[in-house]
Amino acid sequence: MPTLNWIGKEAVVKHHKEVPFRLLEPVPELSCGDSGSGNLIVQGDNLHALKALLPRYAGQVKCIYIDPPYNTGNEGWVYNDNVNSPEIRKWLGEVVGKEGETLDRHDRWLCMMYPRLVLLRQFLREDGAIFVSIDDNEVGNLQALMREVFGATNEVATIVWEKGKKGDSKLVSVTHEYIVVFARNKALLKERKVRWRRKKPGIDAVLEHYESLRKKHGDDHATIRKEMMAWYRALPKGDPRKAHKHYNWSDKRGLYFAADFAGPDDGRENRPRYPILHPVTQQPCAMPSTGWRWEEDTTKAALAEDPPRIHFGKDHTTIPNRKSYLFEIDEEPMMSVFYKDGRAATLEVEAILGAGAFPFPKDSEVIADLVGMVVEPGDIVLDSFGGSGTTAHAVLRLNQHLKEPVRFILVELDEDVARNKTRERVRKAIEGYTPLAGKKRIPVEGLGGGFQFCRLSAEPLFDAEGQIRRDVTFAQLAEFVWFAETGTGYTGQADSPLLGVHEGRAIYLLYNGILKDKSVGGGNVLTGPVFDVLPKFPGPKVIYAAANRMGARTAREGITFKQTPYALEV
Repeated sequence: MPTLNWIGKEAVVKHHKEVPFRLLEPVPELSCGDSGSGNLIVQGDNLHALKALLPRYAGQVKCIYIDPPYNTGNEGWVYNDNVNSPEIRKWLGEVVGKEGETLDRHDRWLCMMYPRLVLLRQFLREDGAIFVSIDDNEVGNLQALMREVFGATNEVATIVWEKGKKGDSKLVSVTHEYIVVFARNKALLKERKVRWRRKKPGIDAVLEHYESLRKKHGDDHATIRKEMMAWYRALPKGDPRKAHKHYNWSDKRGLYFAADFAGPDDGRENRPRYPILHPVTQQPCAMPSTGWRWEEDTTKAALAEDPPRIHFGKDHTTIPNRKSYLFEIDEEPMMSVFYKDGRAATLEVEAILGAGAFPFPKDSEVIADLVGMVVEPGDIVLDSFGGSGTTAHAVLRLNQHLKEPVRFILVELDEDVARNKTRERVRKAIEGYTPLAGKKRIPVEGLGGGFQFCRLSAEPLFDAEGQIRRDVTFAQLAEFVWFAETGTGYTGQADSPLLGVHEGRAIYLLYNGILKDKSVGGGNVLTGPVFDVLPKFPGPKVIYAAANRMGARTAREGITFKQTPYALEV
């Protein structure tokens, strides 16, 4: 497979391994609601933040969405869009060296993206997926980079997002951008027959209005239909709700469309032909020239349901139809080209944060569609370019219809943005707000939830001599031990020296008085008496400790000993 090459590539290919592990430090005063919700907003360089998150979340994330710098050369963005920020220049100087001073801006962008994508891949579950927004400046480079990191066989699609008019172009008015989509393991998705589906635009609002009419009129379905049709007519042209105007009939099962019941005109001569009696006249109904769509047994079963799934006219002279209920066909595949006016996202953010708060944010409804296709209740969504907090807002939207919430993790580099924009937007989405901009200042109800706000520790997990920092807790080190041993994120409770069992072997950690003994020869060192009080496991065991004083008994007990901190070069 052809690979992409650029100045500085050799220096950054393995750079993610050199990034030190840091700890996440909660900031309670910046957290919101239930800090134990599993939602995180992390302020810090996303390369270091991803490395810090990896021991807990490796292999645990179902969906990643990122909106990295587009590398347009525009200096005015909150995210320094030409990848020429002091943080990136410092990093390039340290990693790439003097070569970095002469890099083309595309080289700089690739040097920045490569190690981050390599780390992001490690977060994805085998059935997970990543979505990356980009425009023409770097779409070709991004596609090549993604094929190299994720594998060409895992490429799903490049979606084209048509965002609206732009009249200031000299040659061609570019009104679109892209979303590059890769699976972690596309073959597995095919094997499991996974289908990605999104909610059809406008359907939730139509069903919500219909339910309000049901509460108002009960089973007076004639009045409900009259008011539904009037409501559809009043909607502006282009409103996504108007696309469902043919769903205006109603019965106690729900809102439906009287769909064609005729067999397709495909030349078949043996189409089902049988009488269907009208429920009022008890006479056989008119039959389409091509016969019926369903076999007689299927139609009998549909008629036997309460209410029947066949829609009849006033009498038998009208051909019956089948009932297509809106709530049963509310999903569809994401199209590879779609339209959504880009201004809607700006208006949403300005209503929450004020006019001019964040240029060109992404649309939370679009991101909710993307994420919603992939995730199930309880899954995790990660965004390492947090920006205005769109991904968190999208997840909170999704959770309104789920019994078990999807969790989000956002990372934002800029401290001011993280505190005053990312955090504030998500907080207001959770708690509710009165719009700060726009014509309508009607209070918006909160979506509920919560998040924990964290910073990265100033010092890495290991000090300059390679020793574990004295303030590291057992629970914090347990995550790193588990990740070092299994390559997966730790999901245990970290309240026992037995961290868990992975692929048939038990993994233990002796550290920081987990056995209530911090003496040199006690709970942090593997001795015979210490081993005897450990939770039992009949199979092979891996034990991390400061030292091993069991001698030949180590092998007899099926123990693989690993010394901390030296065995933790993960």
